[in-house]
Amino acid sequence: MAFGFNIKSKNKVLARIESDKVTKMRLKYNPYYHTFEKHRGSHVWLDGEEMVMLASNDYLGLGEHPKVLEAGRAALDQWGASTTGARLANGSRAFHTELEEELADFLGKEACHVHSAGYLSCVSSIQSFAERGDMIFVDKNVHSSLWSGIHLSGANYEKFLHNDPDSLRKEISYESDKSAKFVVVEGVYSMEGHVCRLPEIVDVCQEENCFLILDDAHGLGVVGDVGQGTPRHFGCEEEVDVVCGSFSKALSSVGGYVAGSKVVMDYMRTHSKQTIFSAALGPSSAACALASLRILKTEPEHHQRLERNRKKYLSILQNLNLNTWDSETPAIPIVIGDKDRAYRFWKALREQGVFAVLSVAPAVPPKKDLVRTSISARHTDEDLEKIADAMAYAVKKAL
Repeated sequence: MAFGFNIKSKNKVLARIESDKVTKMRLKYNPYYHTFEKHRGSHVWLDGEEMVMLASNDYLGLGEHPKVLEAGRAALDQWGASTTGARLANGSRAFHTELEEELADFLGKEACHVHSAGYLSCVSSIQSFAERGDMIFVDKNVHSSLWSGIHLSGANYEKFLHNDPDSLRKEISYESDKSAKFVVVEGVYSMEGHVCRLPEIVDVCQEENCFLILDDAHGLGVVGDVGQGTPRHFGCEEEVDVVCGSFSKALSSVGGYVAGSKVVMDYMRTHSKQTIFSAALGPSSAACALASLRILKTEPEHHQRLERNRKKYLSILQNLNLNTWDSETPAIPIVIGDKDRAYRFWKALREQGVFAVLSVAPAVPPKKDLVRTSISARHTDEDLEKIADAMAYAVKKAL
């Protein structure tokens, strides 16, 4: 019997991994997965160097608020580290229902369910309701978590142009009335900083009898007078069937939520795999989110300071003629349009002690390679001055 010792059979999965161009490009630029040694306020320490953090989604700067820290410690003492199981299997805890009731009321919804991650909530907001044979119309720029929910549902889908109600109406016009129809949008598009044209989207949904799902992860705490989110800002909370989002942005915690009418939420708890089979939100995370929510209601100065900082920061970028993609929110991209120049711009900011996020195609549309930045209520005037100097330096060095 002959053995083919000279023929080496390569594992195809390993071959794919070793030849992956996207991973090679990430390792070449090395903009991600950095490990900070310390984090205080709006500053982080990387390789011993103190830097201004310009990439965090801690919009209101509540991550070190005394009331939030106190609530987290108290919950840990009272409830321990974890519920160690799914709520369907070993029950909810009082801190789950307390958070859900207060958040539902804040959002103008009858009921709410919280998960251990915002990604789970956003996947669940679609996978729980859509099924094979249904039709989903989705803004082409929505978050990856929503795409995961769409694919897991097995439903058919069509993209419509970003934040374009006329494009949505056109796509729906091609669809038969026999299918159940969904529309999926975001309240605030975190990569672009755009606010959803929600009243017009609602009009289309009502005309076509669509079930409307909105991810407001970057709208909660940011949009509206006291940060009640995009639907309440536009007075459309009753017309949005499901709103979902995350606690890891303005609420400075970890976890996520799905909110809707009582009948909708009862259905979700029956059909959501992410809810049935996932461990419950931990006590400290829930307590920190609830404390932040209460601060939203009682301390408007954080929201006001965020808006002041946003305007000042946007003015800095506009004075340098940088393309901010018409951002209307604290999530402000700097569109460069070329991978190499975007990397050089990101690196120049880092050289000047400012940490941002590099985002290039295919994570963004072609020719939209950018440096994503996020301003916070916690940034000081000194921080903004340093950011302004760093931006001017990056423009000279990279552009």
